[in-house]
Amino acid sequence: MVTLFWMQCGGCGGDTMSFLNSNSPDLLELFDTLGIRLLWHPSLSTLSPSAQNELIETLIQGEQPLDILVVEGAIIRGPASTGMFDTRNGQPKKDLVATLAGQARHVIAAGTCAAFGGLGTEGHTKATGLQFRKREPGGLLGKDFRSASGMPVINLAGCPCHTEVMAGALSALVSGQTPELDEFNRPLDWYGMTVHQGCTRNEYHEYRVEEWDFAQRGCLFFHMGCHGPLVDGPCNKLLWNGRSSKTRAGVPCFGCTSPDFPMPYPFFETRNIEGVPIELPKGISRAHYLVYKGMAAAAAPDRLKKRETKI
Repeated sequence: MVTLFWMQCGGCGGDTMSFLNSNSPDLLELFDTLGIRLLWHPSLSTLSPSAQNELIETLIQGEQPLDILVVEGAIIRGPASTGMFDTRNGQPKKDLVATLAGQARHVIAAGTCAAFGGLGTEGHTKATGLQFRKREPGGLLGKDFRSASGMPVINLAGCPCHTEVMAGALSALVSGQTPELDEFNRPLDWYGMTVHQGCTRNEYHEYRVEEWDFAQRGCLFFHMGCHGPLVDGPCNKLLWNGRSSKTRAGVPCFGCTSPDFPMPYPFFETRNIEGVPIELPKGISRAHYLVYKGMAAAAAPDRLKKRETKI
């Protein structure tokens, strides 16, 4: 059996809520199929406080092997680097996370807060991710940290992390596969593409047929702040609940898989200089953009301008 311990730190619990919605297989079937023995999960386990304390002590001492440590939520280091804003039994959770990470064969950061720090990185909480603070390597464990398997922390970014990404990562680790990671330790199987890829609005984007409001058919990048062409993530590959995504529902992607999330500017507004977006799609130079987009808008088919369904 593969043992798994899931620990929640500074966060909303959204990654747990996402994972609890696993389907085909559901969460319990997934654990059974993979042979995972769940040592502890705050939403699933029924151990008494004293029994949980005993379990954690056996993990710390190495008497109970720990194959997979999953951490959800940011690591809280405030105030003054004490970590006392987020404690367990009067002790900073950050210290327990560091100790368990040193015992685990694999360490997974579930969600953007655990991976990169998220909302609290600039506040009094002094939040950080396990091995990154925003884009900067380091975090709680340091840039050179490696688990017992020799791997760094595996960052499953997202707000929340997609349930199929978590299930897929667990399946890979249990079967002995080593996921190939990008520069931010995110598995390329799910973060090796932009959210833009697979978006149903791509043709509108290419011809710069733009929208100024939600729930319309055109592109949401130029005015509505959509980060689809800017950030990496599987949202238009692995549809939420197998049905939809933000952009398919007419809502701009706000880049929740990015190390910079949440961005310090309005989500639903494209920052620009004289109508040219400050942040351009990945791989596009500013000179190319200025020439191409004007020509593309002029060449847009009438059916797109009229928002007619493509036949």
